Amino acid sequence: MSITTSAPRSAPLFGKLRSALGGIAGVAAVTLALGVTAPARADTTLLNVSYDVARELFKDINPLFIADWKQKTGETITINQSHGGSSKQARSVADGLEASVVTMNQANDIDMLAKRGLVAADWNKKFPNNAAPFYSTMVYLVRKGNPKGIKDWDDLAKPDVKVVIPNPKTAGNGRYTYLAAWGSVLQKGGNEAQARELVGKIFKNVPVLDSGGRAATTTFTQREIGDVLVTFENEVQLVKKEMGQNFDIVYPASSILAESPVAVVDKVVDRKGIRKQATGYLQYLYTEPAQEVIAQHFFRPRSEAVLKKHSASFKPVKLFTVDDVFGGWDAAQKKHFDDGGEFDKIYQKK
Repeated sequence: MSITTSAPRSAPLFGKLRSALGGIAGVAAVTLALGVTAPARADTTLLNVSYDVARELFKDINPLFIADWKQKTGETITINQSHGGSSKQARSVADGLEASVVTMNQANDIDMLAKRGLVAADWNKKFPNNAAPFYSTMVYLVRKGNPKGIKDWDDLAKPDVKVVIPNPKTAGNGRYTYLAAWGSVLQKGGNEAQARELVGKIFKNVPVLDSGGRAATTTFTQREIGDVLVTFENEVQLVKKEMGQNFDIVYPASSILAESPVAVVDKVVDRKGIRKQATGYLQYLYTEPAQEVIAQHFFRPRSEAVLKKHSASFKPVKLFTVDDVFGGWDAAQKKHFDDGGEFDKIYQKK
């Protein structure tokens, strides 16, 4: 794990990426969010362990929270960030990484921490909206002009299409993509066998199975591998904003609701006596200033007022949920992603 200082706010997304990744795409990086001026000593330090494509989002939210908390309490807080594939990050916390809070991209990763006794069993009731202050969905980033004519999930299975998707075993990004493709078949009245066939063909077309979503973005945009990148809506919007002359965005007919849940890591905050600060940090994500930053980073905010203000950024799309189609994350994990599950069987046939 490498440690780097936050890039200036004015730096473009991929300037930040090059600095943060430093040529080692896929390796988690820790960035320090210290507010406007770094104090000689912080009263409290929090560690936010998160998934990799949320790096810039929290880099912009953290200074706002630090200033707000300072004004309200007089206390100086430092927030450290750790980013990588969502499931990989969750396992790091389970193995001893002392996260104050986790901000993941799927409930399954936090459920695993709850089963280890690190997070409350009812963590998803501790904050509004299933403890998910924002959400996204899976869409496509294609080369300018969409030369392969990609419109929907079926097109990703064509023999001449190379698809960039991160590993569903390590990245929530990849897991959502897998489930979105599988669910798209069922949503159209297809059966499990047809869904398995489609997903198998799609993963047969994956030339590089990166460990996380940001590494997959780098593979597609900088290494110029693949015809289409499947990733979170916010990620493709950021790429389009910074490098729009090279890429187009395509929305499938249906996709999956990708909530970004958060939780306090009870064992860590109680031992360090920082529960109040960690809870305040996650509560702040629901405030109007934070929701505004969330929308500016192209995540879909929970605030109806902020969502309406930024409605032009979020194309309507038919969304289905993991609960509706797969019976919840526990069932989806056991059937599709546990060792020996559907994904392993599919990928072994590649």
